[in-house]
Amino acid sequence: MSTVTPQAVRKNSFTRAAVSAVFAALAVAGIYAGSFAAPAGWSAQARAADDACANVEVLFARGTNEAPGVGATGQAFVDALNARMPGKSIAVYPINYPASLNFGQATEGIADASNTIQSIATSCPATKIVLGGYSQGAAVAGYTTADSVPAGVDVPAGLGPLAPAVAPHVAAVVLFGTPDPWFMNLVASDAPAINIGAAYAPKTLQLCATGDPVCFPGGLDRSAHSSYKDNGMAVQAADYVASKLGAPAPSATVQQTAGQVGTDQPAGVPATENDAPFGN
Repeated sequence: MSTVTPQAVRKNSFTRAAVSAVFAALAVAGIYAGSFAAPAGWSAQARAADDACANVEVLFARGTNEAPGVGATGQAFVDALNARMPGKSIAVYPINYPASLNFGQATEGIADASNTIQSIATSCPATKIVLGGYSQGAAVAGYTTADSVPAGVDVPAGLGPLAPAVAPHVAAVVLFGTPDPWFMNLVASDAPAINIGAAYAPKTLQLCATGDPVCFPGGLDRSAHSSYKDNGMAVQAADYVASKLGAPAPSATVQQTAGQVGTDQPAGVPATENDAPFGN
C-alpha cells in the first residue's frame, strides 16, 4: 500500500493549470505595475484637491471572494491599529481589484497599489503608508514591493518596480497567509517567487496560522486560513505596525502559534479543488 503524504494531498487537490496561470500573470504584472493608469480620482492632483493628508494611510488588499473593501482580516487589522494610535488620523484605502476566481485580474490590484503609493508619496509626503493584504491580497501586496525584474522577463525601457524614493514613505508591510514558495514551485517552477523588495523587507511582517493550507507547510486545516480576523494575529500585526510608526509598546505581547517578523515565512495554497485558491 502506498503512503499518501500531506504534500501529496495538497498537490492533488488543486487545479494546477489555473493556479499556474495566475502566478505567472502576477509575477509579470508586478514588474509592469507602473505602466497602468492610476484609477480615476487618485492622481496626486485629485488627492491634494479632495482629501486632507492623514497621518497614516493603510492600503489593504482583501482575499478571494470577499466583498469590495478591505475584507474581514483587513478590517480587524485596521480596528486594532486605530486602537493603538489615539489622536492620529488613519485613512484606509481598499486596493482595487476583483478578488475573484479570475486570478489574472489580480494584476489590477498590483497596478492600483503601486499607483496609489506613488500618489500618496507625491501629494502627501508626510503621510506614513502601511501596505497589507490577506491571501490573494497578500500576493498582490507582496509583488507590489518587488525591487528587481526576474531573470528571463523582458520589460520595455522605463518600466519597473517602485522608485527607490518611494520606499521611505512606506512605514510597514503586513501580510496574512501569503502563498508559499513550495506552491510556486509546484504549479510553475519558472515563475518568480513572491519576494519582498530589499527596501521593504526590514519593515515587513508575514503571519501564517498553524495548519493554514495556503501558507503552512503540509497544512490541511482550511479553517486556519479564515482565522486571522479573530486569532490574535490582526492585533499582533497592529502592534508591529504601531511600533514602526513610533507608538508606545503594548503592555503585553500577544503570543501566537505561528507567524514571524521578516520575509522568509513560508506560505502556500488552498485545501480542495472546490475551494477557491486564496479564499477566505
